[in-house]
Amino acid sequence: MPRFDVDDCFRTGEPSLRHDEAVALILARTAAVTGTERVAVAAAGGRVLAETVAAPRDVPMTDTAAVDGWAFRAADLGGDGGALPISGHISAGPAREAPIAPGTAVRIFTGAPMPPGADTVAMQEHCMSETLAGAPAVRLPAGLRPGANRRRAGEDVAAGTLVLRAGTRLRPQDLASLGSIGRAEITVVRPLRVALVSTGDEIVRPGEPIRPGQVYDSNHLILTALLAGSGLELADHGVLPDDEAVVRRVIAGLSQSHDLIVSTGGTSRGEGDHIAAAVAALGRRHLWHLAVKPGRPLALGQIGGCLFLGLPGNPVAVFVTALLYGQPLLARLSGAAWRPPTRFPLPAGFDAPARKTGRREFLRGILETGPDGRLQAGKYGRDGSGLISGLRAADGLVEIGEDVPHIARGDLVDFIPFTEFGISPRSEPG
Repeated sequence: MPRFDVDDCFRTGEPSLRHDEAVALILARTAAVTGTERVAVAAAGGRVLAETVAAPRDVPMTDTAAVDGWAFRAADLGGDGGALPISGHISAGPAREAPIAPGTAVRIFTGAPMPPGADTVAMQEHCMSETLAGAPAVRLPAGLRPGANRRRAGEDVAAGTLVLRAGTRLRPQDLASLGSIGRAEITVVRPLRVALVSTGDEIVRPGEPIRPGQVYDSNHLILTALLAGSGLELADHGVLPDDEAVVRRVIAGLSQSHDLIVSTGGTSRGEGDHIAAAVAALGRRHLWHLAVKPGRPLALGQIGGCLFLGLPGNPVAVFVTALLYGQPLLARLSGAAWRPPTRFPLPAGFDAPARKTGRREFLRGILETGPDGRLQAGKYGRDGSGLISGLRAADGLVEIGEDVPHIARGDLVDFIPFTEFGISPRSEPG
């Protein structure tokens, strides 16, 4: 079954698609894979939820103590403080059925159910033990408002409340929420089957001998790391040679067993760019000439029910296009909701006195402190799309719109932190 509504969707009448147009087409035309499976909640991290979940009961189920201390009736002291005899001891566990005796206090610990009748907890640090009429007692502080240090039943989640919607990609905190309502299993979308290939006789995998004119393949490492934790089944099929027959045979085979093929390199119209030609011969190819930098040559196609995403060959372009276009494509294919990355306006710490308009540019941005002591967006000093060192130095992307002719130091620019794409911030030894 086709995953992409391809009818004329790229015939925009313009020589190159703009960034926003490309993203909009992905979101509008991509259909999710079908099929679900039941998995343990503990194994569901990164998976896409296929059911809507509501809370079957209050969380917590009863009123509980928020601190270690002493539970009592606020009316017994009227806010003035004083000593009360001790009538019991409650630890976390099943709720106590017997109500608290009027005019007494009960020793209680964090998370323990409040005894019936008690409505307030005094922190143990604010209390003092003493003897009252020869029996153990506790002196409670003045000024406690009624209900202090008590968690009410349903305070976290009330029974019947929507907890998670279908299409949510499950994070650790989502798994905790499911556990808190007692769910041990959950229905999720089946994993996407993604094949990864590199192309070109000049590409050598790390660890293999290398000759002049060849380069080590860093792109497959970029993509493997970016796709980790996305709840998909990723299969690395190595480097394809510049041999049209071999490329077509491999791509035809992969299209029968995968939902998506992702390649790097070979997406232009050169004589050695066999992979895009193979997709066109086997199915349908839609070659995007994107009005973006880096990443102008990017291809999307389909062979039967398998989509093809052809990324550029340069590492920086692979990294940027995988974030900007690969992420929304994977989200839609997996049935997940997708949120555009948040842009943060920051003053530019650099000058770009003249730039080519009509295309959107994504610079490797570095967060730095400006002369006024405030945060500003700097940029990596060299712009080459093969410079992996720039990716390592960057904290995110500086986005410059198609119609901006120049940038002067201090102008506001949009900064997209890598954390918006699920990438940890830069952390290197000093």
